[in-house]
Amino acid sequence: MKVVSGLAWAAVVAGAMVHPGAATAATTSLPSLVAYVRNGDIYVSKGATEKRLTTGGNQARPRWSPDGKSIAFLKGGYLFVMKADGTGQRRLTTRAAAGPSWSPDGRSIAFASLSCSGGPGVYKIAATGKAAPEVLFPRDCRGEDLPAEPAPVTARAGSLTERLRTDDAVAWSPDGTRVAFRGGDCESVYDACLSVGELATGGEQTVAAYGGGSLQTRGFAVVPSWRADGAKLAWTASQEGETKADDQPVHVVEYDTKTRAKKTVGGTLDREMAYLSTGRAAITGQYRNGSWVILVDLARNKRTPFHEGSQPSVQPVR
Repeated sequence: MKVVSGLAWAAVVAGAMVHPGAATAATTSLPSLVAYVRNGDIYVSKGATEKRLTTGGNQARPRWSPDGKSIAFLKGGYLFVMKADGTGQRRLTTRAAAGPSWSPDGRSIAFASLSCSGGPGVYKIAATGKAAPEVLFPRDCRGEDLPAEPAPVTARAGSLTERLRTDDAVAWSPDGTRVAFRGGDCESVYDACLSVGELATGGEQTVAAYGGGSLQTRGFAVVPSWRADGAKLAWTASQEGETKADDQPVHVVEYDTKTRAKKTVGGTLDREMAYLSTGRAAITGQYRNGSWVILVDLARNKRTPFHEGSQPSVQPVR
């Protein structure tokens, strides 16, 4: 399994404010901070100014804790946590990890890593890092010895589509009962799929699938994200159909968890959506010939460039 993902910090850098410049277009002020990645380091901002939290590159997938006081992230392919100001950085795993997500109570962090079946699996670990990881999915790996620790992969080569295709970021539902993740039991039928797993039972529901069975498509669904009320689940997708007319380049899908209806939101090459509210989101999109965090009004598709970067995560409003 490939895993994305680094972090020497210095107090003087962690506390330094970066003023608006070439990497900034934001003129709006948000009620809470957005964390994002630029050139392998993590920044936070709620408006025109930004704060750099890490140095050294090799960081990825920052995710805010429910209380907004901590950030889980990947460094060199391993799971770390730090305080909201970039201090107190601690490594939680010796296992290679991908795309973390906090439990709603803030006590645990879910992440993806190699499972006992040889494919991607989902684990959880105490946010304190004082206990061994526990298997969540596949269900059949629960109670089994943990597989050998895989070597981390800290960089992805290829096009944007190829880099995203095997991104194993996970998302814990706001009510704490489910986790969305790439792969799962559905991989026995389809070439690529996205699952929502029930923590209590270990059962899985396939919410997106490509290739295999009766599907004549090639594609992926990755980097899931829940809306705060749990009514919507968004993910990044790409599809190659039987004809060019069926092709759908990288885009964001929003899924209604009750009706199971799906719709495309945003525009072409939008990805990695994180909800700001029921009607607004931060996404990674294309702007000024690069990747930028863009604020999107989902109803009107009004777009506001925010900061140069990618992989946004929204600090919960306290």
